[in-house]
Amino acid sequence: MAAADTIFALSSGALPSGVAVIRLSGPATDSAVLELCGRLPPERKATLMKIRAPGGEMLDEGLVLRFVGPASFTGEDCAELHVHGGRATVAGLLEILGALPGLRQAEAGEFTRRAFENGRIDLVEAEGLAELLQAQTAAQRRLALHLAEGHLSRSYEAWMERLSRSRALIEAELDFADESDVPGSVSEQVWKDAGALYDELVEALGNRTSEIVKDGFRVAIVGPPNAGKSSLLNYLARRDVAIVTDVAGTTRDVLTVELDIDGMKVVISDTAGLRKTQDPVERIGIQRAEGVIRSADLVLLLSDDGDFEREISERRDLFAPVEMIRISSKADLQKPVAGVTADISLSVVSGAGIDSLLKHIGERAQRLAFQGETVTPLLIRHRNHVRDAAEHVRHAVVGEDLPLEIRAEYLRSAATSLGQLTGRVTADALLGLIFSQFCIGK
Repeated sequence: MAAADTIFALSSGALPSGVAVIRLSGPATDSAVLELCGRLPPERKATLMKIRAPGGEMLDEGLVLRFVGPASFTGEDCAELHVHGGRATVAGLLEILGALPGLRQAEAGEFTRRAFENGRIDLVEAEGLAELLQAQTAAQRRLALHLAEGHLSRSYEAWMERLSRSRALIEAELDFADESDVPGSVSEQVWKDAGALYDELVEALGNRTSEIVKDGFRVAIVGPPNAGKSSLLNYLARRDVAIVTDVAGTTRDVLTVELDIDGMKVVISDTAGLRKTQDPVERIGIQRAEGVIRSADLVLLLSDDGDFEREISERRDLFAPVEMIRISSKADLQKPVAGVTADISLSVVSGAGIDSLLKHIGERAQRLAFQGETVTPLLIRHRNHVRDAAEHVRHAVVGEDLPLEIRAEYLRSAATSLGQLTGRVTADALLGLIFSQFCIGK
């Protein structure tokens, strides 16, 4: 990946399309535009121009935009050709660009990597762009924008600045301990601040916003056999995911569907009916159901007779720790039962109660996902670096019996871990892995 090369790629969607966008970046951008269009358009102004092959044959007429570095996405001279999205038109243009001296096809993520290497964005913002391209729900889009616009980067940088100040004060105490204007009590404030920073790092790691938004709010449908669990899953999925019969114990494994509810990704699992059984296969299914219940963010406890207390009392170890909605199922077949403590009564035949159920799920997912303004490490890579930094800070804070130089070294290691978040300290191998996940042309 030579920085002196000028790269190009189709940056828009699959062909054929109404409009195709071909992007260029690098030192030979202007000469390539001159070769194709005969003149340079004004900077940052969309200009309708004829685009010709080197022999003079007209290929197309389209909009040409030109951005002079460093005021461009990559920090280099850039251009975009907005042409008709026919396969022949695009293939012809890409072939001509590839034949020009100094130009080559871009690799996956190379435009964004150049933006990072030229200081236009940091690594967290680059990952935010990748997340934005992959976002499937409104909540995922908002969280990706939070990354791409630098909000999380600024929080990480603030942590690093606090570490830098603490380290500077310690260095002053170590290097100038004999000077009268360097107070010997400076370390006391340093370790107080470091302790507060450690608490913030731990709190950030405990916030599940990113996990819920990216991986989904986990909902488990549970209850006794034939309570209507599989019918509810099929109704919500709008397709036959689970087999529905009158035979108890039909569902043996965990069946899962993903839904978009109020802009949130929600993962709903149908589980085996909870009961005592001698069937070894059904017992395995029930064990898996118990695992799903323990990891769920919300449990939908279904009953077709309204006796929720019986179900709960028999497995208090399983149900006591979880948030639950009690659902009286098969409402179209039953008369109201006095004393039933259902939160929702629903029927998958008439659809009664379904809107109420979806509203409850959406509200609880939003509440759990966006429960505060705590800085949230979004990706696994982020969480690993924050966890490492927290551990280093902890060693520095509790190491009161250690030499000051060792405690200062722990803070330096913490700063290095945080520096790897934004790319201040990053191995080329990691950069290659991150940017290879982008699509060609981004």
